[in-house]
Amino acid sequence: MAAATAPTSFHIRRSFNYNANLQNSFPKVRSVKAPSIITANSLRAPRPQNVSGEFFVDHTCIDCDTCRWMAPENFTRAGDMSAVFKQPSCEEERLRALQALLSCPTRSIHTEKPPHDILEVQKTFPIPIDEHTLPGVYHCGYHSDKSFGAASYLIVRAEGNILVDSPRYTTKLENNLKMLGGARYMFLTHSDDVADHEKWSNHLGCERILHSLEVDHSTAAVEIKLEGSGPWSLSDDVTLVHTPGHTEGSVCLLYKPRNVLFTGDHFAMGERGWTIFERYNKLSVPKQLNSVKLMLDLDFEWILPGHGRRAKFRDVEEKNSSLRAFLETKMQLL
Repeated sequence: MAAATAPTSFHIRRSFNYNANLQNSFPKVRSVKAPSIITANSLRAPRPQNVSGEFFVDHTCIDCDTCRWMAPENFTRAGDMSAVFKQPSCEEERLRALQALLSCPTRSIHTEKPPHDILEVQKTFPIPIDEHTLPGVYHCGYHSDKSFGAASYLIVRAEGNILVDSPRYTTKLENNLKMLGGARYMFLTHSDDVADHEKWSNHLGCERILHSLEVDHSTAAVEIKLEGSGPWSLSDDVTLVHTPGHTEGSVCLLYKPRNVLFTGDHFAMGERGWTIFERYNKLSVPKQLNSVKLMLDLDFEWILPGHGRRAKFRDVEEKNSSLRAFLETKMQLL
């Protein structure tokens, strides 16, 4: 089954409010008391905020938001963690809930009984973003706790596939990626989202790309280290754009044939609107806003981030209008 079309930024905000309303309309919750002594078993117990039914979230959730954007019909934030506010009501919803279960970086999502079709669900990864407007671009799933649940992507192209940031390594996903041609490159947007990059490089034989300012002992063996401020052309269809701010060596990837920008943790749609993750800024918020300005000169209609939610614009004009409004608001607060 094909993945649902990703919503626009405006649809995302409406769906967030809608989910909050839905949560209030499903009052039946599990009667689970908060444990007075924290143990491994109590952490894996269902959160009391879950509604009764097949799926539930336990107390190990790290609030990474993965399940909430992968299956927004069923998961929402309750307190400082995720919870099931509505059980899947059709096969399409159940598929997305199981995809979220497999993608959860801390394995905090469970079912009452082992799902009979989990092996079939594993075959759906990587998930097409939008087969009509974004063919050949996939969400890898299997998020890693090493990158706090960041999303990774696969670009399928004749010149050699590109893995954008690192998913959690699994043999199931490796086999699925190899069926799509494996990967020639692994582009790492910045040091936070490298996860299992070494395992993927070893198993897929891909060359890793990372800005030299992001290299540390865990990435010293990366094959291609970007120097300077770019931009860099990986080929005619791929441009790498230096966007310092979140970190000093953060880099975005522009895939021109599909008008899509992979932003890492530089810029994304959050649950309540555009965000630059100021709380996690490691360099300079003003520098990061200056890097957002660079995006006005780039032609793209999709944003696929590491953290946060994907967004699609009608055209470049809508993209620039939305970015200018964000920048104007943020600049007034500096």
